[in-house]
Amino acid sequence: MKRKCLFKKFSNSAMLISLLFFFGMLLRNNICFAQDTIPLTDTITVNKIDSITPPTIDEIDSIAPSLHSAHKATIYSMVLPGLGQAYNKKYWKIPVIYAGFGILAYYISINNAETKEFTEAYRYTSNGDTGYTDNKYVKRYPDVNDLLEGRDFYRRRVELSVIFTAAWYILNVLDATVDAHFFDYDVSEDLSLNVQPMIIRTPEHPFGTGGIRLCMTF
Repeated sequence: MKRKCLFKKFSNSAMLISLLFFFGMLLRNNICFAQDTIPLTDTITVNKIDSITPPTIDEIDSIAPSLHSAHKATIYSMVLPGLGQAYNKKYWKIPVIYAGFGILAYYISINNAETKEFTEAYRYTSNGDTGYTDNKYVKRYPDVNDLLEGRDFYRRRVELSVIFTAAWYILNVLDATVDAHFFDYDVSEDLSLNVQPMIIRTPEHPFGTGGIRLCMTF
């Protein structure tokens, strides 16, 4: 009985020692694995992300397409009529603008000359001068009132010619401004409007009725 008890105690002790040994080996392996994995974390290098700097205004202007400036066209036309049209590349308008100014300047000149002729004739007649004069209106209109009416008539024509000249100048500026606004406006060559016949079927007309369809392509 004693041998059996001692054998049981020995076997229990051996089993306990083997379990402790096995547990110690597992613990050692875990510790070694942890020690082996620690340097791996030290060797990991994270690349530094370069900071992204926003582009400057000059870089944006160099990349972005430059738009046609309506402000420049307006200033150019105000400084020199026709210069805004040249900036808009509408060169054919320049002769038209200066032809209009030339016609208006001609009317201002002849009407102003007629106003001076009637004024001189009025002064000559009202003062009772009898000396020689080459004024054609002295003998043609001996009445002073007729001379005054002629002077006022041509004076009004001078004033109207000046007003039309100012309006022509403003029209020149407006034309350059509007043209500059539509300079970058892209109108496709495929833009078209087609009228096509069609049959419309409704519950009231199951067999269909005639109609027209408008098709816009752009």
